[in-house]
Amino acid sequence: MSNEKDTNDPTADDPDEPPHGGVDDSSPAGNGEDATPGDPEPDDGPANESGVDEDPAADSDDDPWDDGVIVDDDGFDEGRNGDAADPAGDGGIDELGSTVEVEGAEIEEDPDEDDLLGGLKIDTTAELEIPDRLVDQVIGQEHARDVIIKAAKQRRHVMMIGSPGTGKSMLAKAMSELLPKEELQDVLVYHNPEDGNKPKVRTVPAGKGDQIVEAHREEARKRNQMRSLLMWIIIAVVLGYALIIVGQILVGIIAAGVVYLVFRYLNRGSDAMIPNLLVNNGDTKTAPFRDATGAHAGALLGDVRHDPFQSGGMETPSHDRVEAGAIHKANKGVLFIDEINTLDIRSQQHLMTAIQEGEFSITGQSERSSGAMVQTEPVPTDFVMIAAGNLDAMENMHPALRSRIKGYGYEVYMEDTIEDTPEMRRKYVRFIAQEVAKDGRLPEFSAEAVEEIILEAKRRSGRKGHLTLKMRNLGGMVRVAGDIARGEDAEMTTREHVLQAKGRSRSIEQQLADDYIERRKDYELQVSDGYVAGRVNGLAVMGEDSGIMLPVMAEVTPTQGGGQVIATGQLKEMAEESVQNVSAIIKKFSDENISEKDIHIQFIQTGQQGVDGDSASITVATAVISALENVGVDQSLAMTGSLSVRGDVLPVGGVTHKIEAAAKAGCDRVIIPAANEQDVMIEDEYEEMIEVIPVSHISEVLDIALEGEAEKDSLVSRLKSITGSALKDGNVSGPSNPSPQ
Repeated sequence: MSNEKDTNDPTADDPDEPPHGGVDDSSPAGNGEDATPGDPEPDDGPANESGVDEDPAADSDDDPWDDGVIVDDDGFDEGRNGDAADPAGDGGIDELGSTVEVEGAEIEEDPDEDDLLGGLKIDTTAELEIPDRLVDQVIGQEHARDVIIKAAKQRRHVMMIGSPGTGKSMLAKAMSELLPKEELQDVLVYHNPEDGNKPKVRTVPAGKGDQIVEAHREEARKRNQMRSLLMWIIIAVVLGYALIIVGQILVGIIAAGVVYLVFRYLNRGSDAMIPNLLVNNGDTKTAPFRDATGAHAGALLGDVRHDPFQSGGMETPSHDRVEAGAIHKANKGVLFIDEINTLDIRSQQHLMTAIQEGEFSITGQSERSSGAMVQTEPVPTDFVMIAAGNLDAMENMHPALRSRIKGYGYEVYMEDTIEDTPEMRRKYVRFIAQEVAKDGRLPEFSAEAVEEIILEAKRRSGRKGHLTLKMRNLGGMVRVAGDIARGEDAEMTTREHVLQAKGRSRSIEQQLADDYIERRKDYELQVSDGYVAGRVNGLAVMGEDSGIMLPVMAEVTPTQGGGQVIATGQLKEMAEESVQNVSAIIKKFSDENISEKDIHIQFIQTGQQGVDGDSASITVATAVISALENVGVDQSLAMTGSLSVRGDVLPVGGVTHKIEAAAKAGCDRVIIPAANEQDVMIEDEYEEMIEVIPVSHISEVLDIALEGEAEKDSLVSRLKSITGSALKDGNVSGPSNPSPQ
């Protein structure tokens, strides 16, 4: 950028005004340095005694775009540095904490543990007050919330990793409300008469950009009017001279045409002096928030439009074709990118530069475009970046980009569940009230309807004593229930509407699982009575919230080249390893020489998704042992559970959905790991349909599942003695917390 004094910029005479497009080297964001007390704040620049700022080079004779435009600045800064200085409303960021109480309703001092409202005494959600600030509306993510508050105060970058729907984008928007607004800037791009492919960049305080552009346009309009008047006078003189004196009208018309083209060309030169307002923050009420999720290179980094008319006097000036990217529009605000790993490596590298330098030039992103020849002076990119994604986002993320975020900010893991306490239940009540208020078209929820939503939050957590934090999915059920109530013209949303919403808001996986169950019944593929050797009803989870029953069959055959354990059914790595673990128990358990036998294990109708996880371990073990000993397995029984090489039954995930799937399939009993007993939260309609049996060891599974007392007792006793598990203390080796399978 030229060091020439810019009298276009109202801050040109300010000694504290930074060079290079207004990017201050001491800025705390973008270069990772801490903000220090006493750093000079951006100044709007000195005004003259009459309160009027002079724009394009009124006093400079050598400025290439000197046109003497005057911008009226009276009253411009009123309220911007005052009212907006406290973006958080009453009080400052320091007053924000992690304990946001639900206001607007009476709360019992010592609420009952069974009170799903956490002691709130309300009839409908209309009685609750909704916080004005987004940061106060965040539910459950207390650690992430505190990090966002600290990051906003210190202008730090943040990376949030977690499951979809846990509040990452909401926290990013909340941060933009906490950042100060008084530093906002407008960015102008000017034509460079020395080199048209290198437009000049100037920054001015927010709101002045519009005034400068409008002043330039008004001045250009006045000049064009004067030139047009002069043009028509000359044309009239030329035509009169040619017609009256010379008597050659054709020559006069040609001369008039030449005069017209000359003046049109001169007018183009005047129009080219009007700057392009690249970033306009004049009407911005809070710090900018830009969501660049999935943005292509031009939308993220800026671009220069292609000009098909690059010569002949018809081309568009290069500065008029410059387009700001999300990194430039987020200057002094927040840049949010979800699924950060989906950005291509080149874009991630340029993003690193923008973060590190605090400025980034704009050039054409397509090498085949005329814009590729254009490169502006550096444009300010002093933003706070919030990167988000799932756990796999860290694998494909550029390590240097992650290093910059981690080195100059925070990394936060977003929890999936939170402990079920009266305080959290009250916040979930407020969450429902927030969803109703945000939608604006839903009837208020009754206390009974709210209780049913909280019960669903407990079920979806998959853990005893916890509530789910996947608030987007829970909010979807709130909206479905409200839509049902509105469709019936009900005054409020009741428990019955919520129960209907549970059925209508089923996931695709749930609908597929129910369809599979019905189809298998039609074709008699599902067996739910009698005893069959080598066949066991296993249980699996589709997606995150739907269970399905998958039969497992085993057959023992003579080998033709060394005994093998052969498993089919689209098994993935973890499932294959679990089969190998089961084979260790089988080899140690069997009295027969299985080196002369092949053991075939088939997972029936697993589909293209296959089997991932080890939750079918006890199912495989039971099926193989049943086939080896030719002892039937109870087909009214289903089971799920992982298995150690010593025969201990270990906890798995999704037990609630698996139990419900077994009940839908017509089973009378279901075996689950004893460690998962506390996680069972099945719907009331299934409690009388099926008996849940917790077990700790494979011998217990065989004792329950196999047919024939004498033969079964012999097998169980033999397995107990071989594995060395006494089962007297009932302890289960392995992890105490279930892992999703």
